[in-house]
Amino acid sequence: MTDPIRLAKRVAELRNCSRREAEQLITGGWVRVDGIVVEEPQFRVGEQRIEVDPKADPDQAEPVTLLLHKPTGYDTSDGDQPPSQLLNAATLWCDDASGIRPLKRHFTQLTLCVPLETDASGLVVFTQDWRVVRKLTQEAATLEHEVIVEVAGELAPNGLKRLNRSIPYQGRTPSTIKVSWQNETRLRVALKGARPGQIAHLCEAVGLQVLSMKRIRLGGVPLGKLPAGQWRYLRGDERF
Repeated sequence: MTDPIRLAKRVAELRNCSRREAEQLITGGWVRVDGIVVEEPQFRVGEQRIEVDPKADPDQAEPVTLLLHKPTGYDTSDGDQPPSQLLNAATLWCDDASGIRPLKRHFTQLTLCVPLETDASGLVVFTQDWRVVRKLTQEAATLEHEVIVEVAGELAPNGLKRLNRSIPYQGRTPSTIKVSWQNETRLRVALKGARPGQIAHLCEAVGLQVLSMKRIRLGGVPLGKLPAGQWRYLRGDERF
């Protein structure tokens, strides 16, 4: 018997690679200890069987972006920490087409981008990728949000025209806005640089009360058929 050592050290010996490369293999989910995937480089091993997947893909070390269909009632506007009950391996959409295997590290060091109000539902973005953060923050004013808004009340005369001509909010007038009826009680709003509270303000200005809001698109990325309370990975061919 030998004294237990860190798994990263054992993998480095087996693969004849650096400790850093060994850690990447482990956190990438490519190492099994007695047949069980272990993602912690500091895990102590002794005489256990250590296996490194021959299909180990260094691309799996790339930062990920998670697209969540946030249900109503969850606050994602305060801080970056994602709701763990919604973002975990068990809530990954079964039809996710990214080909990425969920790993523990995919749920750490995430930055929340373009949050939604607590009472709203729809597409929310959590990312580890600084390029996505830059895109969704530095270009926030030109990012188009598409939102389905359920309303009540009586639309003021020429109310739809007023909405499409832009109504100021907090001293700013939207540069681009398109509003149309989806059905008798729902509006479809496409608005660049949308801010919390803005759509409710616009509706109230023309006599309508917002009952619910669902964001179905951010830039070029749609919510699609992603069920409420589940998430998927941003695919490599998708751009905001």
